[in-house]
Amino acid sequence: MSIETASSAVSPISLSEHVYITLKRQIMKGELLPGHRMIVLDITKQFSVSQAPVREALERLKQEGLIVGKMNKGSAVSEITAQEIRDIYELRQLVEGSALRATMKVLEDKDIAYLEGVIAGMREAIDKEDPYRLVELDMLFHGYFYLRSGNALLYDIWNSIKTKIMRFISITNQDHPGYSIPDSHSEILDLIKSGDVDRTEENLIRGLDFYKNYTGE
Repeated sequence: MSIETASSAVSPISLSEHVYITLKRQIMKGELLPGHRMIVLDITKQFSVSQAPVREALERLKQEGLIVGKMNKGSAVSEITAQEIRDIYELRQLVEGSALRATMKVLEDKDIAYLEGVIAGMREAIDKEDPYRLVELDMLFHGYFYLRSGNALLYDIWNSIKTKIMRFISITNQDHPGYSIPDSHSEILDLIKSGDVDRTEENLIRGLDFYKNYTGE
């Protein structure tokens, strides 16, 4: 099974999609900082496009919570607070274990191969010094539990929080050495292979504590 990528579309993307993807990556990588004003005319000049695709892209970013409307000031990159992250990770600790347990009941060899491929991709991303790709793969690994759980509500929860998680991890990776990320995921996968559901869930939830307790200090 091939690794899903954010840029896997075969057909050419639209102008608004191009603007959206580029601005999203800039926000996620911290190139556009919280509070940065998203001025339509400036963005149209940056991409050499009309206002329509820019407004469409900004609306998508607003729906994902990456930008917010400012009274009489247009839009700006949204803030991300320590409390917001604690809330998200407390939620993950409550629901991700359930997604994992459900997934371990149905995993097949092809699923294991997929997850092994994701981890291999993580190591390659580190070799290529591509921290953004590393975070994308981290999300694919954990998101797979929600996807394969067979619970549509759990998967909806994941899709509603993963963008904020990606943004936060992209910012904090400097404090959580990248080389340890593939190792920790390999440990989870080894436990999955062992079939020990309790130990696997315990390891998974313990690993989320780093980010839940992160203060930025």
